[in-house]
Amino acid sequence: MQGKSRPPATAAEAISRMDTYVALGLIGQQEVAQALGLNVTDLTCLGHVLGAGAEPLSAGDLAERANLTTGAVTGVLNRLEKAGYARRVPDPGDRRRVRVVADPAAVVRLTELYQPFYDRLGELFARYTPEETAVIADWFAHAAEAARAHLDALRDRAS
Repeated sequence: MQGKSRPPATAAEAISRMDTYVALGLIGQQEVAQALGLNVTDLTCLGHVLGAGAEPLSAGDLAERANLTTGAVTGVLNRLEKAGYARRVPDPGDRRRVRVVADPAAVVRLTELYQPFYDRLGELFARYTPEETAVIADWFAHAAEAARAHLDALRDRAS
């Protein structure tokens, strides 16, 4: 597959388009969280739990991925358990630790809400060559690193 010719764009234009996408994503997350009776932080953590797949996250791993304190994650897990979306299970290798697993019904409910969007994104990615998709994936990975570093710097400045 050949890449399509695309109009030139500056970094500032790309950042502006990214800002639009991120803003829409934030509103979308709020809508999904509201539909599930959760707040956005809890939804984000549930997403990390689901994303872990067959290897359930420890509470500490979840805190790291969500960039939260372990105390904050305790509150998140309490709310997710109370709402029936996730539960803690003992870590088979270390009984002092717990792992977090999603309730199967939560997986179904989130899939219902997110799959139409993922289908649209799949159609969008089909417009790109594998090489272009690799560049996009690489960019997102590095952008996430930059975002995490910025968040850490903001938190350091506030404390």
